[in-house]
Amino acid sequence: MSMDGAHRPANVIWVITDQMRAQATGYAGDPNVFTPNLDRLAAEGANFTRAVSGAPLCCPFRGAMVTGRYPHNNGVTGHGDPLPDGSLTVAHAFRDAGYRTCYIGKWHLDGNSPERGSVMPGDDIRHRMIPPERRGGFEDWWAYENGNQPFDCIIHTDKGGTPQGVPVLDSADGMEHFRVPGFEADGLTDILLGWLGTQVADRPEQPFFAVLSMQPPHNPYTAPAEAMARHTPGDVRLRPNVPDIRDVTERARRDLAGYYAGIEQIDDNVGRIRASLDELGLTENTYLVFFSDHGDMHGSHGQWRKTGPWEESIRIPFLIGGPSREHQNSNRPDVPVNHVDIAPTSLGLCGLPVPAQMEGTDYSAVVTTPGIRPPVWDGPPDSAYLGIPVAPRHPQSVGQAWRGIVTRDNWKYACFEGQPWLLFNLDDDPYEFVNLAHDPAYYAIRAGLHERLRQWADQTGDTFDLPALER
Repeated sequence: MSMDGAHRPANVIWVITDQMRAQATGYAGDPNVFTPNLDRLAAEGANFTRAVSGAPLCCPFRGAMVTGRYPHNNGVTGHGDPLPDGSLTVAHAFRDAGYRTCYIGKWHLDGNSPERGSVMPGDDIRHRMIPPERRGGFEDWWAYENGNQPFDCIIHTDKGGTPQGVPVLDSADGMEHFRVPGFEADGLTDILLGWLGTQVADRPEQPFFAVLSMQPPHNPYTAPAEAMARHTPGDVRLRPNVPDIRDVTERARRDLAGYYAGIEQIDDNVGRIRASLDELGLTENTYLVFFSDHGDMHGSHGQWRKTGPWEESIRIPFLIGGPSREHQNSNRPDVPVNHVDIAPTSLGLCGLPVPAQMEGTDYSAVVTTPGIRPPVWDGPPDSAYLGIPVAPRHPQSVGQAWRGIVTRDNWKYACFEGQPWLLFNLDDDPYEFVNLAHDPAYYAIRAGLHERLRQWADQTGDTFDLPALER
């Protein structure tokens, strides 16, 4: 493969955060947070302001993210379900095209069962070492299943992969554990930058697909002291839909202070990645795709964390910067990117075929040719299909399964099994104060949205029990 000029094959890097809502950035207008690197990426690249988390819970989102298939079709329906053995993923598609693949950070697709092996007694998830056959097709590997301890992040790699000077904690079956020095986002970024340097030095003509998956700003909402010092609970400005109830507002401000500090630390690392791409001569042929698996309620509507259909839970940042970046005009594609669309779009950026089993849409054309608008794909992207596949029983969140849609003309409709639940006009009511789902005056609108939801269920083979449409 030639490395000359614009004909070099494109590379892709995913930078994934956990529980970062779309509203919590400078470019989205949040007055509490300073994100100059993400703001620059949004200004120069493609800012998908309609992007959603079709399943706002870690495991179902991540299963869809890597397979391009909806949770009810890919086997990862619940929190803690493993990616089924033999699943075909985006990493397999890139490898088939000759790409080197790398995964760094939180995986959360190996399941919660201790019987999956390579664990230490009493702490099976944090100390599990995932063998190569359960890594979704990724070759180079520095990862962990789940952790939620950003200053005590323990990851595993293949033997000899522990960074120089870092002690090996444990080894078994050709793999070894080590503790990431310092804050997780910083340490995992160090690993990515080291891997990029090795890639350029040892495999300069081989294109690559790399994933950096960071747990922050997920609770426990903490960050390095210098970042935490910039945010105090008393200075946090809450969204208008956080009810003025003392216990709610105090908790929201306290949590958000650490949340924003974590986001600023992530932003700093995005800047480090972009600087490294410049130094290594990779900028002009590397797409940087930044997104989160879902958002965080932080007291909006009196709710916490995720799993609900409200904007703070489902709306995610989704930015693509790279060779097609626009320096003069902001590119805000009017398309509802969903979890199943990330893999097809990433392959499309590189001009690679999308495997037939992937159910998502390739939106790469709106990045590589700004100004293109639908319909240019099979099936008009008029809406995104949402839902929690099975009852998550996740504390402090919606505990039931539900399905819904959000449309490009800014309507949202969601229902439980057998029961309409929520209906919002996001143009008139962006903070979702007024639920119209049970108002007879909006029967015709609800009927139309209900029919579109039924079409999505039929199209994707979803057996969810939609409610009967009654006046």
